[in-house]
Amino acid sequence: MKLVPLGDKVIIKQLQAEETTKSGIVLPGQAKEKPQQAEVIAVGPGGMVDGKEVTMQVKVGDKVIFSKYSGTEVKIGEEELIIVKQGEILAIVE
Repeated sequence: MKLVPLGDKVIIKQLQAEETTKSGIVLPGQAKEKPQQAEVIAVGPGGMVDGKEVTMQVKVGDKVIFSKYSGTEVKIGEEELIIVKQGEILAIVE
């Protein structure tokens, strides 16, 4: 199955949290906070969204930082993805 985002939507895959701290302490699964960094998997076409012209500024492969409680989580097979609006992406990591 393949997801194709519409309008100003972006599909992202959250990056994995670190397993150990810098000092070498191993973190159990519950102690790890999910990072707000993700990789862009697919990008919608943009265009007219809510009466405004939207130009997509992210592209597939970009590493981005997104709002903590934004988006809709979906599971496709074994992959966990998040669908967010482009406006919920705060920055591109270069």
